[in-house]
Amino acid sequence: MNWHAVLDASLLFTVLLKTTPLLLAGLGGAITQQADILNIGLEGMMLVGAFAAVSVGAATQSALLAVLAAVAASTLFALIYGYVSLKLKADYIIVGIGINLMAQGVTVFLLNQLYHNEGSFSPEKFPQLWRLHWAPLAKVPLLGPMLEGQTVIVLLALLLVVAGHVLLYRTRIGVHIRAVGENPEAAAAAGIDPVRVKFLTVLISGVLAGLAGAQLSMATLNMFVRNMTNGRGFIALAAETFGNATPVGTLIASLIFGAADTISDRMQTGSLPPQFVLMVPYLVTLAALAVMMARKQARKRVAQEVNG
Repeated sequence: MNWHAVLDASLLFTVLLKTTPLLLAGLGGAITQQADILNIGLEGMMLVGAFAAVSVGAATQSALLAVLAAVAASTLFALIYGYVSLKLKADYIIVGIGINLMAQGVTVFLLNQLYHNEGSFSPEKFPQLWRLHWAPLAKVPLLGPMLEGQTVIVLLALLLVVAGHVLLYRTRIGVHIRAVGENPEAAAAAGIDPVRVKFLTVLISGVLAGLAGAQLSMATLNMFVRNMTNGRGFIALAAETFGNATPVGTLIASLIFGAADTISDRMQTGSLPPQFVLMVPYLVTLAALAVMMARKQARKRVAQEVNG
């Protein structure tokens, strides 16, 4: 294998490009997890966001409207998720699976009805997302090559890591979110409405998943492919779990998974079997989850020894 081709100068750029959808969706999952909701529906929310971005962008030739449409579509699915799970008291996991299946069905149906193609839609003309081009930035070591030429959604995702940390640990609503996640009965006794707080976190995750979908479909190809999320919502869920449902931890885990995906793509030009190469991101995800579980078990044993 030609490792120079695998580890060339564009690697950092591509890692951040592939990390961004995982990071955005993972941040949404981290916020819901802080409120004790495992949001399995991130995959479906990302998918409808990706479709809405391409469809509206092609129809209006406006990048802004395309991104707003992605956020609106994803938030609508988040609203459905929140209503069914929180208001109707359905199981979070079952509702999340239903959201994912509904997203797959709706996008295929709309592909067929609007574009007479159940596989993909690639518009001839499409508006470009705003790109980061700032001469002084390109000269900054490490950060410059990663950000130069990226979409503004990439920069927004990095800023949202900081915003998410501030929200959870420096604001009153963050205290409410964590209180509801740790003990909803005690939070209710303190005058906090657990359902309202949880609903808010689900809607936030919908907005972030919509941005992730827009980045996925608009950053490079400007097209929608059937089931183009391809498990990224679940990898994002693994990232926030591995990152202990914190914004910074989710960023680190997302970078690891983004790097694995990037290296997997580069390795496809080598002599390794393509089936093995395509497995790399998922093997890394499983390995990360195994490490996380081992870490939890170790902490549990230490706690038992201390209490015993």
